[in-house]
Amino acid sequence: MDHFELRQGSLHCEEVPLAAIADAVGTPVYVYSSATMLRHADVLRAALEPLPDPLIAYAVKANPNAAVIATLAGAGLGADVVSGGEYRRARAAGVAAEKIVFSGVGKTAEEMTLALEGGLFQFNLESLAEAEMLSEVATRLGRTAPVAFRINPDVLAGTHAKISTGAADNKFGVPIADAPAAYARAAALPGLEVQGVAVHIGSQLTDLAPLEQAFFKVGALIAELRAAGHTIRAADLGGGLGIPYDPSAPPPPSPEAYGAMIRRVAGGWDARLLLEPGRLIVGNAGVLLTRVIRVKPGARHPFLVVDAAMNDLMRPALYDAWHAIDAVSPRGGRETVNVVGPVCETGDTFATARDMDRTQPGDLVVFRTAGAYAAAMSSTYNSRPLTPEVLVDGPRWAVVRERVDIERLIAGDSIPDWLPRPPCNTGPSR
Repeated sequence: MDHFELRQGSLHCEEVPLAAIADAVGTPVYVYSSATMLRHADVLRAALEPLPDPLIAYAVKANPNAAVIATLAGAGLGADVVSGGEYRRARAAGVAAEKIVFSGVGKTAEEMTLALEGGLFQFNLESLAEAEMLSEVATRLGRTAPVAFRINPDVLAGTHAKISTGAADNKFGVPIADAPAAYARAAALPGLEVQGVAVHIGSQLTDLAPLEQAFFKVGALIAELRAAGHTIRAADLGGGLGIPYDPSAPPPPSPEAYGAMIRRVAGGWDARLLLEPGRLIVGNAGVLLTRVIRVKPGARHPFLVVDAAMNDLMRPALYDAWHAIDAVSPRGGRETVNVVGPVCETGDTFATARDMDRTQPGDLVVFRTAGAYAAAMSSTYNSRPLTPEVLVDGPRWAVVRERVDIERLIAGDSIPDWLPRPPCNTGPSR
């Protein structure tokens, strides 16, 4: 469920007309619903009851906007971070240090130092080499780093190959067969405190069976590690539960079914369970609001050219991802079109042969389910301004990331002194 609804013929986010936001901020622009995010967090929390004190650590990579993180921190969520920048964003947005899990395959000594000095719940280590580096950093700082190893269980997640993370050929984690030796080595390293096991097999999972298979393997490993003398008091189950994008596709498992499976498989581990939801919390809470520039004839179907582009929303170009596309103020009638942006790439195509609301140049449309892995991956390709973001809370709304325009992009560049100096006026002639 989300809070984007038609009222008097116009699409609203909660109580705010999207057309009003477009008029004030311009397009393209991302719009997020606070109520949707908070509802999703509540549904997941309820699905985990009565597990004792699970830590829901929001995956910041899904949407790192400070206002989004602050909204979720206010609801009691922690943060799963994969870089020093994400760690700093989480702390600046009010996430408590003891609710932060630091994941990621390429942590640097500088990032380790940042998290050790600022505090965290746990590092999820991805290799012995990383454990040895963290030991050196922690020892130098005179601190103790709480750690878990991320285990690669060699389970095919059944998702897109580019977002699968738990198969043997993926770059993530320690092979499960090597885990006992890795834990023995980590326990012998100074500055490390072994406390947990972590697993994450992929994103946008639409079947619980691979997750359940991975969790059974983790449960057996926890028993083996405890038998070897290790104290395992935390088990990070990762995230990855899918959300509905295409209404014609089978729906993914519900949070209730997900929670029931977790309780059944992991409820008896006698360990604090951690989850890293990202898309599940914010995916349906956002839309990309854009305006139709023109309609261009095509060989089979007309091209609906909008002012959003692949630099604003990369998912269709990266993953052939499907997003519902709706008119903000439907005129009535349907049409079959190719929806494209202005970037000079054939990959700048959002939909092919899409049956959608009939529109005209100047009309507003939305790409739905654009709250996760959307603004987070936006860029300024083709020297296009960086997309702004808006957060809505009931009747209130605010710009939570301004549009970064071309003047600021140009100002960030510098021309070395051996090149001819350009004229001072770089704007249009009058």
